[in-house]
Amino acid sequence: QVKLEEYGGGSVQSGGSLRLSCAASGIAFSTYSMGWFRQALGKEREGVASVYIQPSGGTTYYAYSVKGRFTISQDNDKNTLYLQMNSLKPEDTAMYYCAAGWEFAGLRTEGYNYWGQGTQVTVSS
Repeated sequence: QVKLEEYGGGSVQSGGSLRLSCAASGIAFSTYSMGWFRQALGKEREGVASVYIQPSGGTTYYAYSVKGRFTISQDNDKNTLYLQMNSLKPEDTAMYYCAAGWEFAGLRTEGYNYWGQGTQVTVSS
């Protein structure tokens, strides 16, 4: 049974930082697309960052709105995905979800097969 569990959400002031973690179980962490998505109230879920994991490393993708501020990384030995978020802005406020896909999926929501329950990030001005 595949399980993705997010940690690390919280409330922070504008300009602050948070690191999200996603512990994955039931999947082999290599050769997967792993991604972070977010959904703000009243808006559609959107891709934030993803990594196409391969034995030799990974290829990362970022939404334009977070490029240069967020960094996605993974620890293959711990089956854990991270999202380091710096210079947070109020518009980053959303529920953040971790997702896993069998094939290359980039930031396409429909390309992911498994989803976590989400962790809330709130950025105040």
